Amino acid sequence: MSSHMEDWQMIDLKSISMLNMLPDNFKRDPNISASARALDDQLRSLSDQIMRLPRFSRMDELDDEEADELAWQFHVDFYDPALPIEQKRELVKNAFRFHRRKGTPAAVEDLISILFGEGKVEEWFEYGGVPGRFQVITNNPAVTQERAQEFYRAVESVNRLSAKLERVILSQVEEIRNYTGFAIQIGEFIRI
Repeated sequence: MSSHMEDWQMIDLKSISMLNMLPDNFKRDPNISASARALDDQLRSLSDQIMRLPRFSRMDELDDEEADELAWQFHVDFYDPALPIEQKRELVKNAFRFHRRKGTPAAVEDLISILFGEGKVEEWFEYGGVPGRFQVITNNPAVTQERAQEFYRAVESVNRLSAKLERVILSQVEEIRNYTGFAIQIGEFIRI
């Protein structure tokens, strides 16, 4: 029995071939060998699908269909199938963190960062506002009237019910060239 166990080897699913497992007399039969090759193709396809199952280890490789499916499964509050794949992946990767931190300014900041670039949440007491209110400061010029509703829905999806978004401040940094000039004349005038 021990010698039988020593002969046992780990089998890699990708390397299994029905044709190779057939006895020589079956390999010579054209119908049986053709069937075995057809099964080999099916097994390879199935093996490739199986290798795609561990989605958590390959979140940065998800395609659109997989990201959409996981967003539905994980109940990603603000998710739009029309988003670029990079944003979809980030939303899916952070789904559990969003649910765990939902209702906190950090959750709002994280979502804003993924969807709209950098953003910062200021609570009412940080800027002298009305209690229970907050404001969002973002540097993304795309947060305009066209995307205002989308921005508002995104913030509301992770915001706590007791806090209300008071305003969104668009902060832009522009490079301004400032030229300064001066002249100095040092010399003596001698008249003869």
